Amino acid sequence: MSRLLTLLFIGLLPALAQAAEPLNPDQLLQRIRSERAAEVEAMQAREQAFIQNRSEQAQLLAGATAALEKQKAEAERLKAEFDRQEAELAEQEKLLAQRVGHLGELFGVVRQSAGDIAGQWQDSLLNAQYPERLERLKALAESRALPSADDLDSFWMTLLEDLAASGRVEQVELPVVGADGQRSVQPVLRIGSFSAFTDDAFLRYESGAGALLTPSRQPSGMDLVDDYLSSGDALATLPIDPSRGSLLAQLQRQPQLWDRVQQGGLVGWVILVLGAIGLLLAIWRMVYLTGVGRAVGRQMRELNQPRDDNPLGRIIGVLGPKPQLSDLETLELKLDEAILQETPPLERGQPLLKLLSAVAPLLGLLGTVTGMIVTFQAITQSGGGDSRLMADGISQALVTTVLGLVVAIPLLFLHSLLASRSKSLIQLLEQQSAGLIALHLSGTPRRE
Repeated sequence: MSRLLTLLFIGLLPALAQAAEPLNPDQLLQRIRSERAAEVEAMQAREQAFIQNRSEQAQLLAGATAALEKQKAEAERLKAEFDRQEAELAEQEKLLAQRVGHLGELFGVVRQSAGDIAGQWQDSLLNAQYPERLERLKALAESRALPSADDLDSFWMTLLEDLAASGRVEQVELPVVGADGQRSVQPVLRIGSFSAFTDDAFLRYESGAGALLTPSRQPSGMDLVDDYLSSGDALATLPIDPSRGSLLAQLQRQPQLWDRVQQGGLVGWVILVLGAIGLLLAIWRMVYLTGVGRAVGRQMRELNQPRDDNPLGRIIGVLGPKPQLSDLETLELKLDEAILQETPPLERGQPLLKLLSAVAPLLGLLGTVTGMIVTFQAITQSGGGDSRLMADGISQALVTTVLGLVVAIPLLFLHSLLASRSKSLIQLLEQQSAGLIALHLSGTPRRE
């Protein structure tokens, strides 16, 4: 009812707007009736359109319902087909298991053997000549399907190929990575699976690079290889690595002398500097004492002509050409004083050399203690499960002790040699001084 009143009010708005043309009651009633008839006609048209759309919606709903029923029927059919095929697959698998029997265990053993052999051949230098064999073994070991007869035959032929190649000595063209990192194909003399050589170097196989590498440190024995390559004899002596490359790899990790010196650290360098100073000091003193000994020897042959270029000549010069023999004590004191003046130059540098020979092992011990402290700190931080870490740290700590002993032992020998040389010269001077006093007291000429 309210809706009708609203429509009536909207229809009366144009009429109310025409205030300039007032209508009488009959005209107003006639206008309301005509507008009411138009409104009813519009409402009927809208109702017809709604009824028509409703039928179309019903038709669409009926079509969708039919399609749904069709899809449900298709799903039921597919489910029945899936169940049938699943049951058939179970029957086929059961039949396959019955027919395979013990072959499943055999194929499992084959896969396990292929994996074990691939691990054993991982670092074999034959992989450089036959690089595809590891891929075949790994594919067979990782396969989840039953291997075919061709797969088993290929596995068997791979084993025979390795057996035959391990017993041959042959020269083949293989990729080689030189010491400079350049990769090239070179003629390689291969002795089974043990060793491989170029014309100037031993080779080792690196599984990561997949090629033969030229180690930076070469062992001895290349002359035998050169003789074999130049002669071409079938029977010859050749060096081999029975460990199949392990010894050559250990040689690369073995530190050289310079590496050992660097392991000593700061304390090691201090020890070496002190050793160099002591060695130079000993050489200088040895040369000086040798020259003094020669000059003294010449002077002993000419005692009547004292010279100032040697200690003995200077001691003889103290007496003068005509010594006063009446005052014997004064003459002895002059000779003793002259000998005391000549002694320090002859013994110069020996206390320092002795000090260096004593300090060197102490510095080595200091380096060992500090190195052990650093080693134990590293073990505390990283744990003590790695024995190689402990062995490497301890060996580095002991390098300073070795350096200290290497420096101290020669310095001790040099100090003893210099001390005995200077002592013999001083004894010679004392002996000649006593002889001079006896000569002047007796008044007889001295025998040469």
